[in-house]
Amino acid sequence: MSYHAGEYDVIVIGAGHAGSEAALAAARLGSKTLLLTINLDTIAFMPCNPSIGGPAKGIVVREIDALGGQMALTTDLTYIQMRLLNTGKGPAVQALRAQSDKALYGRVMKETIENQANLTLRQGMVERIVANGGKVTGVVTQTGAQYFAKAVVLTTGTYLRGRIIVGDVSYQSGPNGQLPSMRLTDSLLDLGFSLTRFKTGTPPRVNRNSICFDHLAAQPGDPEPRHFSFRDDIAPRDQMDCWLTYTTEDTHGIIGENLHRAPMFSGDIEGRGPRYCPSIEDKVVRFRDRPAHQIFLEPEGRNTAEWYVQGLSTSLPEDVQIQMLRTIPGLERVEMLRPGYAIEYDAMLPTQLWPTLETKMVSGLFTAGQINGTSGYEEAAGQGIMAGINAAMHALNREPIVLHRSDAYIGVMIDDLVTKGTSEPYRLLTSRAEYRLLLRHDNADERLMDIGHRIGLLSNERYDRFLAKREGVLAEKRRLRSVRVQPSQLEEVFSGRGIPTPAAAVSLEQLLKRPEIDYILLNQMFPSGATVSDEVSRQVEIDTKYEGYVTRQTQEINKQKKLEELRLPADIEFSAIAGLSNESKEKLAQVKPMNVGQASRVEGVSPADISVLLIWLEARSRRRAANG
Repeated sequence: MSYHAGEYDVIVIGAGHAGSEAALAAARLGSKTLLLTINLDTIAFMPCNPSIGGPAKGIVVREIDALGGQMALTTDLTYIQMRLLNTGKGPAVQALRAQSDKALYGRVMKETIENQANLTLRQGMVERIVANGGKVTGVVTQTGAQYFAKAVVLTTGTYLRGRIIVGDVSYQSGPNGQLPSMRLTDSLLDLGFSLTRFKTGTPPRVNRNSICFDHLAAQPGDPEPRHFSFRDDIAPRDQMDCWLTYTTEDTHGIIGENLHRAPMFSGDIEGRGPRYCPSIEDKVVRFRDRPAHQIFLEPEGRNTAEWYVQGLSTSLPEDVQIQMLRTIPGLERVEMLRPGYAIEYDAMLPTQLWPTLETKMVSGLFTAGQINGTSGYEEAAGQGIMAGINAAMHALNREPIVLHRSDAYIGVMIDDLVTKGTSEPYRLLTSRAEYRLLLRHDNADERLMDIGHRIGLLSNERYDRFLAKREGVLAEKRRLRSVRVQPSQLEEVFSGRGIPTPAAAVSLEQLLKRPEIDYILLNQMFPSGATVSDEVSRQVEIDTKYEGYVTRQTQEINKQKKLEELRLPADIEFSAIAGLSNESKEKLAQVKPMNVGQASRVEGVSPADISVLLIWLEARSRRRAANG
């Protein structure tokens, strides 16, 4: 028997990284929001490595913060190590990576949720989505509680019909032995959605007190204080080292001898796994000529002896895992606290979504995170904040927000998912972004804070600080353009450093564009006379040095925007358009692109098909004009 348990504007199902961001965003936008989760003790849980960030992913965390989300601040309050990666490369691929305190991260996020206005947190397992006339109306839990809402956000992670596999042992379970969600899949199938089966995995955890560090290489955090959030009130935290070791020929020998017991090779695993995060048995098979693979030993928290063995994801039997671990330098006498495992789960085909992350078949139903076929906490949180924003906009009858590929990595990811779909767990990579020189770690605030403030997620205080930074950058750029120096003023410093002296007067801006000159040297030679913060000076230097490349990418974006502005009718019948290939008719009917730009990115649609669409749109426009 079900009973009336309450009415809300927005209901969020699942309190992982997607659900936490979705619920906070919806509540902060003024929607009366309910967050339902199977277990209140696992909010923002990290079943895999408790790390946040990395290439592309770290930029997503900055983007979430610029929009007014929570992940960046929670990471800054709980990290045990922070590093800026790829410092020897260009700014387009630089990104922060933090090792978080696993338990503390969850506690801080839970406290944030508990103290958020407009947000109710409740434990309950949702078993049914209720919809009438193609519109979502609410949900029903295992205990019969029926909650009504104008919008529902589904963020079930890897819990939908979750099955854990360790060797020849398998059982229904969510990650780390949590309860799985077994009946919600049936509800989604009843509503007409198509699902697929994916797989991910995790390595064993070991006891820090059984590790021999004598011959391992320490991997310390950066000495310079860094943080994800665009704030100036983040206190630096004491850091812990991670450690580097390697697999050996003995490791590979044990894996090879036991491949017949590996579920991914024996056929016991049905789901497709992530190509960019393979298991150790997969790596050994695919790269037989490599004598060793990197292994990072990483702490899971400041107050626990549980350490994560990064690079050793596996679903081999437990006894094999112990043997394998003890062939690795530093782990000869290691004690395994938890075995690694694979987990299979149900996921939605993301081409069933609009770019707002609302489902096409059920109005008001949104999905975010691993249910959409992604992997990673950052990808989940990026979708979560957008789904939460748009669920609130739906409930409040406001215009939805869609980030374009030129706006953010979040926009790249969502467009990839809803336009191209994914046949394996999707992971964000810098190579997926054609405008990655614009989508940098340093300028996420410049790209997105206007949006965050306009919709009401970013506070006036934080926005005013951003405006002050923006004005500081513009003022310093104006100074660099206006100040000109003579060759005689440069000769002594330049000759001493082996830098060619210009033949004529140049501006400071022109000097800064030279690869041999950085802002620090320039300011030592020609001080500004005013205090310029490190944040402003870094932004000025990057913007100046890469101005030519940015201009070219901006021109490409403007061309693409013209196609994005050509909207396709909601009732368009692609099958009736003469000249389109049969493949493109099928793919376009499935994806239902909202404009010609999105249609051009659908797999199987050729430039010739886009030309046909443009001709069709022009003819349609003329017919409508002729008919008045």
